[in-house]
Amino acid sequence: MRVPVIVDQAPAPPEVLPGTAVPATSTAVAAVRTALPPHRYTQKELTERIGDLCLLPGADRSLLRRLHASAGVGTRHLALPIEKYAALGDFGHSNDAWIAAGLELGEEALTGALHEAGLGAADVDLLVCASVTGVAAPSLDARLAGRLGLRPDVKRLPVFGLGCVAGAAGLARVHDYLRGHPHDTAVLLTVELCSLTLQQGDDSRANLVAGALFGDGAAALVARGGGTARPDASAGPFVVATRSRLYPDTEQLLGWDIGADGFRVVIDAGVPGVVRDHFGRHVRAFLTEHGLTVDDIGTWVCHPGGPRILDAVSESLGLPGEALDSARRSLATVGNMSSVSVLHILQSIRESRRPAQGTWGLLLAMGPGFCSELVLLRW
Repeated sequence: MRVPVIVDQAPAPPEVLPGTAVPATSTAVAAVRTALPPHRYTQKELTERIGDLCLLPGADRSLLRRLHASAGVGTRHLALPIEKYAALGDFGHSNDAWIAAGLELGEEALTGALHEAGLGAADVDLLVCASVTGVAAPSLDARLAGRLGLRPDVKRLPVFGLGCVAGAAGLARVHDYLRGHPHDTAVLLTVELCSLTLQQGDDSRANLVAGALFGDGAAALVARGGGTARPDASAGPFVVATRSRLYPDTEQLLGWDIGADGFRVVIDAGVPGVVRDHFGRHVRAFLTEHGLTVDDIGTWVCHPGGPRILDAVSESLGLPGEALDSARRSLATVGNMSSVSVLHILQSIRESRRPAQGTWGLLLAMGPGFCSELVLLRW
């Protein structure tokens, strides 16, 4: 009786795309497109108008003015003209405005991204739609399907609750899906109309901080699996790997208290401390698993949570001063758009200074939970 001989063999290296240094299982970002409302204001124009909404007549406005001056925001876009917010009344009216404006911006972003990718609505196999600033059933993605001409068998995944992290987490989950469906095309759509959640008559610090930081917009990202006809590698980037992280005992730091008046923001002053204490260690561990260090990352796509958050990220990773300039520019020009922001930044990087082929990037964001999401990119 012959006994079979088993020879130990090292696992075969992953198949690499021709002319690139990325695995064939990576996800190609084929297009990113942002849509902004037409109502654009300078921070100075908004400061007193937001004060009229949030503060009682004759109230001291010194804190409000300090928060607006230090937010790092120069201009923002709002879903409605600023003079219409006082008449919104209850949560129902605000949410109706979210649906109407969200559908318009979502359609603009999604149509623009598909056009940029050279695809049509019928090419979409999966649509992930994320928002944390309103609710609808049927969800925005279902309402957009007929308007855009999506196939009746399109897979849909509406996502609520991820907040600012949803742009990064949505891209990560799209990557997970495309690894199992390599011949598919997936779209991530994020719609955030933060101004419609501003609580009138609420002079809490959290509400005033939100009124100083947040802007409105939508963004769509088209991604293609390894089995599709891929775009030229120089367009990039490719998603290589992802990592999710929940931080224990931090649920109270960030999110919403939802009541009869709608979404009342929760922003705890302890968030930057959590970032300083934990974020750098987790990022370094993730990069080490892929044979990389912080110094190997040439492009940082960081959610612009605010100046204090950006400072905490930079300090925790020991980054040079200019590393997060793209995030600071986005914050200055459009404010913090929650989940839309990292996609807005990624679009600007692709258009203004396309990184050299073969270089690494890291897309990252944080949100309620408290949590973070990392997406390793390769151009």
